[in-house]
Amino acid sequence: MAIRTIREEGDDILRKKSKNVELIDEKILELIEDMKETLKKYNGVGLAAVQVGVLKRVVVIDTYEEGEQFVLINPEITKTKGEQTVEEGCLSFPNKFGKIVRPAEITVKALNEKGEKIKLVAKGLLAQAVCHEVDHLNGELFIDKIIPGSLEIINPDEK
Repeated sequence: MAIRTIREEGDDILRKKSKNVELIDEKILELIEDMKETLKKYNGVGLAAVQVGVLKRVVVIDTYEEGEQFVLINPEITKTKGEQTVEEGCLSFPNKFGKIVRPAEITVKALNEKGEKIKLVAKGLLAQAVCHEVDHLNGELFIDKIIPGSLEIINPDEK
């Protein structure tokens, strides 16, 4: 396992669409483990493979609630319900935060790391995280969806 370098604002790869995973092999499983370790190191909630420079439809999410960790391979949001205005940030945009309107509840279908089909109904933070990461897989960035006037840039040296 290894900590991967997170691609940041201005890196062209972040705007590229990721490709479906055709085979869950050792390389994909190693990527998933590296992504989990990277997510934990940077205290993130979610991480898409594109953020570590791999154009594959792989997402890891950890809401830090009672071991609630998710691996979604080829995720597809099949249903949305309601809306919530949330404060959002991104590991690829350090120190930038803004308000975004996201669905309050979603249904997502995907594969887990064993290649099993899973269906997940997510609400609140988990729904927000899945939407954010699926956007990454489609080359869409949270910075483009921020409610005008809500962007905050926090200088880490000012504390």
